[in-house]
Amino acid sequence: MVLIGAVCGAALGLGMLLVVLGMRGIPPVDHPPARRMSEQPHWLFRSAVASIAALIAFLVTGWPVGALLAGLVAAVLPSTLGRMRLEATSVAHTEAVAAWTEMLRDTLSAAAGLEEAIAATAEAAPEPIREEVERLGRRLERGSLPDALERFADELANPAADLVVAALLTAARREARELVPLLTALAVSARSEAEMRLRVHVSRARIRTAVRVVVGTLGIFAGGLLLFNRPYLAPYGTAVGQLVLFGVGAVFAAGWWLLQKMATIETPERFLARPAVGRWV
Repeated sequence: MVLIGAVCGAALGLGMLLVVLGMRGIPPVDHPPARRMSEQPHWLFRSAVASIAALIAFLVTGWPVGALLAGLVAAVLPSTLGRMRLEATSVAHTEAVAAWTEMLRDTLSAAAGLEEAIAATAEAAPEPIREEVERLGRRLERGSLPDALERFADELANPAADLVVAALLTAARREARELVPLLTALAVSARSEAEMRLRVHVSRARIRTAVRVVVGTLGIFAGGLLLFNRPYLAPYGTAVGQLVLFGVGAVFAAGWWLLQKMATIETPERFLARPAVGRWV
């Protein structure tokens, strides 16, 4: 009976995870084929982790609702941490695009051609985008400048980079004369955007820290009760107790959702995005 209940708890956790993912949906993003191929194993791994967490919670507590909540936490926590890392990476990329734009502008001011300026800045490009800039320089040796710039924009997938690439594409196709002042304006705009997003990120760090302290304290307290004072939690084993536990979990879920909404910064959509065809070179 215990094994059957454990399997039922794991199935319940996995089912609720799939329901949540289905309601949220997965927005279409233009990624390279290799990255798109890795998405399916990623979601399979997350589903497996959520199922295991639900199974362990059910075996320890015997609570179906506890198994459900444990599975949802295991499914959502990696995406929450990943979103924070993604935000920090995006800010770093935007700052790097601004710095590289200034380098490109200074090189062009020295009467260098556009392709020569890109090649000259490849090795000295900021670290977050150096690999992409170096690939751009290598593509210029065996292909056209517009095609290389479009693939460069797809690799960075950054709205600020799209603006810079659009200016470079215009210069490459129509021989724009005012490219240097335009690059100056774009670099200033990119730095201002990065600074604004960094200020928002820092201002909300206090809220995130407070949430971690509260959740961590409650988790340690609940774990201590499970280990050393199980009779205290006996009322949660009843139907009414499970309903109350579900309500507590719903309150925490609502708080987490509101925190994520507060921490989300709306960024403009890319206007140079295009479907990826073939592998990146």
